Amino acid sequence: MKKKILGKSREQIRKEREIERIERKIEDFMISRFDQNYEILSLTYGRGLAEDVKDTALQQVWIYWQKMREVAKRVTETEVKLILPNQKTPEGRPFTIEGVVDIVREKDKTIMYDIKTHAAEDVKSNQEFYEKQLNVYAYIWQTLRSQQLDETAIIATSYPKALKEAIVAEDEKAQETELAKWEPLIPIEFSQERVEQTIELFGEVVDCIEAGKFNPPTQKVLRERDFYKRQFASRVCRNCDARFSCDAYLTYYKKQAEKSTNQRINPIFEMIQESQAIGDMQQAYWKDKNQPSADEEKSILDDD
Repeated sequence: MKKKILGKSREQIRKEREIERIERKIEDFMISRFDQNYEILSLTYGRGLAEDVKDTALQQVWIYWQKMREVAKRVTETEVKLILPNQKTPEGRPFTIEGVVDIVREKDKTIMYDIKTHAAEDVKSNQEFYEKQLNVYAYIWQTLRSQQLDETAIIATSYPKALKEAIVAEDEKAQETELAKWEPLIPIEFSQERVEQTIELFGEVVDCIEAGKFNPPTQKVLRERDFYKRQFASRVCRNCDARFSCDAYLTYYKKQAEKSTNQRINPIFEMIQESQAIGDMQQAYWKDKNQPSADEEKSILDDD
């Protein structure tokens, strides 16, 4: 204690203790809200998480707060629902576009943030895709709500591999270094000209869904690499909840598994494939029960 207060004024000590008190209060609040949200989600979807997975999720929330607290403190409106109604698809079907964003208002400036659970490098390498969606949200905000908008940006919450490794290794110095390097905030240029094109693309997707056209990408597409040399299957398909019901992805993934040194995954795939011969309810159960963990899946997809 003497070392901590040596050379410090009473005012400095008081301020430091007040900061510590506030930090503890924030941490307690985050844990409480995390637990509340988890209970709501588990009751809603009828599924739970292992304790280590919950701990990892809470850790990600805390790291996100450490990195983005200045932005978070400036947010004036959270989970703002944006709706673009009465749209028509190319084939005449009615549809509505909905989205949720966060808004920051500072003096004469308004910024729109769209939070994604994706990696920053994924957003940067596929920026046009994210631009399209955010442009529609910006259009709704400016045109239908008649609100000022000066900037739009994506917040990518999935932290980098190097930071994850530092956390696993419990290397505090490396954690500080990698946290400082991480840039989850990606500015997105707003283009009014692209809005109509994007809305039309939404309509085309609606037509495909309504017509039952769910053609998966080819194996060639699944193996295409982006600027960061990651395959389509790894950066896109791995974020799709329906991937283990997709023949194209299963075919691709089995080939990857056969090349991998992780032999444990092959029996799992045999069980998934065998389950396709039984009823839909059982099939869904077995696919969900026996599919690999996120880390196992990532290790297979990245092994190329």
